[in-house]
Amino acid sequence: MSDNVAHALAGAGGGIISMAVTYPLLTVGTRLQVQRNNNDETAYIGNMDALRKILSQEGIAGLFSGLESAVFGAAVTNGVYYYFFEAVKAAFERASKRKSMSTVESMISGAIAGSMTCIITNPIWVVNTRLTVKQKRQRAVTNGASDSDSQKEATPSTLQAFTEIIKEDGVLSLWQGLIPALILVINPIIQYTAFEQLKNRIERIRKLGSLDFFLLGAISKLCATGVTYPYVLIKSRMQLKQSKNENERYTSLVDGLRKVIAQEGIAGLYKGIESKLVQSMLTASLLFMSKEALFTYTVKLLLLIGARKSLANAV
Repeated sequence: MSDNVAHALAGAGGGIISMAVTYPLLTVGTRLQVQRNNNDETAYIGNMDALRKILSQEGIAGLFSGLESAVFGAAVTNGVYYYFFEAVKAAFERASKRKSMSTVESMISGAIAGSMTCIITNPIWVVNTRLTVKQKRQRAVTNGASDSDSQKEATPSTLQAFTEIIKEDGVLSLWQGLIPALILVINPIIQYTAFEQLKNRIERIRKLGSLDFFLLGAISKLCATGVTYPYVLIKSRMQLKQSKNENERYTSLVDGLRKVIAQEGIAGLYKGIESKLVQSMLTASLLFMSKEALFTYTVKLLLLIGARKSLANAV
């Protein structure tokens, strides 16, 4: 069994760990991204206000709305990404007979891996985005209802949300926001290119440790998220059930950007960026650190079950 399978399994494990740890920050960031009416009494005024209101109105569980789909999505996303990234990387290294890729080769590998990941996993993130904001909307609707009525409005499971989306909006709605998601392939390209090039430079001097991978992950993700955040916001809004109100419905990426700027100003494109930056940096740091550690154990496990012949060339 090739190394890219081991990298995929280790990446999936790293994705689960990093997502579970940082998910409350993702919840806060996502709710701020999709919030449009700042004059609503339930509106969040910044990250700390959002965190306080979620805790007071929904409890700790509110910070983990949609965690099930997010953990599954993180595992699949990172597994698919690392599989294709390492497969293309291995092909480049065999062709060039070099031990490391050039910057252009890193970008091409990232583009191919990112595109395949977007197409395969977009339905998971559509479900997750809707589950993440659903609890707040249910609370707003049932705010004046009786306790018995409110109890009936339980947050649906991932499978229930998945079938509900197909039933109400059709199968193609699972790929809402795919275009901005594909454009956001530049995010992991920037991230992984920066990571690979920094790693290669340091490896010429000394061997990298867990702290090195943690810091490199944070630096590379900070660069990527800072550049691409407006597209992240539009993607999140397009993944929601589209409103019948013309001013709140985005027909394309350009239409979304135009309406956000017109209605909320340039600052509207960066709603929730603080929590997103912290969450992205922590996620990337934990992912890279845990993935590198898990890779060694994954190779040993594959060797144990007979899926791999030796530890040689495991990199």
